[in-house]
Amino acid sequence: MLKSYKTEIHPTIEQKTQINKTIGTCRWVYNFYLAHNKEQYETGNKFVSGMGFSKWLNKEFLPSNPEFNWVKEVSSKSVKQSIMNAERAYKRFFKGLARFPKFKKKNRSDVKMYFVKTDATVVIVCERHRIKIPTLGWVRLKEKGYLPTTKQSTIKSGTVSVRAGRYYVSVLVEEPETETPILNDFGIGIDLGIKDFAIVSDETVFPNINKTETIKKLEKQLKREQRCLSRKHEDYKKRKNKKGKGEATRQNIQKQTLKVQRLHQRLENIRTDYVNKCISEIVKTKPSYIVLEDLNVSGMMKNRHLSKSIANQKFREFRVKLGIKCKAMGIELRIVDRWYPSSKLCHECGTIKSDLKLSDRIYNCECGYKNDRDLNASLNLRDAKIYTVA
Repeated sequence: MLKSYKTEIHPTIEQKTQINKTIGTCRWVYNFYLAHNKEQYETGNKFVSGMGFSKWLNKEFLPSNPEFNWVKEVSSKSVKQSIMNAERAYKRFFKGLARFPKFKKKNRSDVKMYFVKTDATVVIVCERHRIKIPTLGWVRLKEKGYLPTTKQSTIKSGTVSVRAGRYYVSVLVEEPETETPILNDFGIGIDLGIKDFAIVSDETVFPNINKTETIKKLEKQLKREQRCLSRKHEDYKKRKNKKGKGEATRQNIQKQTLKVQRLHQRLENIRTDYVNKCISEIVKTKPSYIVLEDLNVSGMMKNRHLSKSIANQKFREFRVKLGIKCKAMGIELRIVDRWYPSSKLCHECGTIKSDLKLSDRIYNCECGYKNDRDLNASLNLRDAKIYTVA
């Protein structure tokens, strides 16, 4: 069984330099592969595969262009992986699964340093407080004891990434199969919303974390820092032509950009942690099945009044992570069609109330049934007969 782990690391100054150098080289190679194939297409030549480009780069381009020999100063595995990532992006475009691949931009694109076992007999060693990464050596872990260190757990590969000045390692670990728990003979339905994050059919309500004072305080602080960054950019445009003024202003912009990035990351971490805790609480009850509605998130985002609230709720991430957790525990995840009238359907008599408004938070039926609107929807989802298994 393969399982991924991600945790923050604390590299030395020399290791940070090597990581940044490797990531920069991988970004350059990725863009070079995209540009090379684009040029091949414009001249009427065939598409160059990742393996073919790697051979051409090492045997023809670099020997004839010694000014680019800095490409060989970083891990060859990372360089090759960036080429294969670019090839995968092209293939997804050819199959109609994605748009045409874009060039990676410095400090704006998520480029990672890839590492893998250099030999079948070599083992990537991991201890409680450190991990030995090829080309970097021993790197300290900030969260001690999180990565598995038993003999049964083998690290197959991993990546090192940088975000807002902080460094992370993500590893793929092969672990022995675990026994699936014994499930209960009941199911639950989950209705996702904006007023509350999730309403479960067993009357458990997970409130909207974006309404807490912590989030509101951080968003207010982020607004101030973004305003300050905007002023610095405007000031740089006015002063860049003056002698001796431009460099100092550019450094201030970089410092302010890092402040904004760190606030964005903190907000992201709080929301992601809340999603993980909600999923943990839901699967802890060990139901035999869980029912979700197939929400049209992209359509909901077109509402400019609610788009920010919908994006902050992380519905897509919740569904993906819940599916992974259900698969690991043997729980059946059912997806109900988006046109299923879960909110308008009376759970007691089955009558559809077509004139139900979004402002009506209490569902009142002519049969005398009265319940919370979202709880009624979760009960209807739980008892839905038509669904697809994810």
